Amino acid sequence: MALMIVSGLGLDPWDVFHEGVTARTPLTFGTVTILVGAAVLLTWIPLRQRPGVGTVSNVVVIGIAVDVSIWALPSPGGLATQALFLVGGVVLNAVATAAYIGARLGPGPRDGLMTGLVRRTGRSVRLVRTSLEVTVLAVGWLLGGTVGVGTVLYALSIGPLVHVLMPRLTVPGDRRPVGTGVR
Repeated sequence: MALMIVSGLGLDPWDVFHEGVTARTPLTFGTVTILVGAAVLLTWIPLRQRPGVGTVSNVVVIGIAVDVSIWALPSPGGLATQALFLVGGVVLNAVATAAYIGARLGPGPRDGLMTGLVRRTGRSVRLVRTSLEVTVLAVGWLLGGTVGVGTVLYALSIGPLVHVLMPRLTVPGDRRPVGTGVR
């Protein structure tokens, strides 16, 4: 996340939202990420979603790590470095996503919101996920979040990257598809 932020070339939809909120408050990006993650977890209650240790860790650890990383990363000197930061951020995000889902310790708050809404509404994953992503992207953009080539790169590459990485980073276990909670 921090690499994409520092690149200045665009963010994934949820981070556009986080950045938009950050622009309108005195809070750091990481703090906003934690607070939004906690708020999303509250939406799990009526959806009867059950968090795991990975769910709660996802909220806290990512927020702290992004603030420390933003502070520690140098400013990219030119477009080539910005592009390197952007691509590195997308790839590392895919690795992290595949690893935390593959660990089977609970989905992140946003993934659990999606699976809960799919289960409760009977709508497709495609429709629910797209609706959530487009909504947070639009609100984040209206609040001043960065939309750019990185947003498009993320949207087109995160699925294929996670698809390739997940089998390599999944802990062997039961036969349920990872992240679905169903057989």
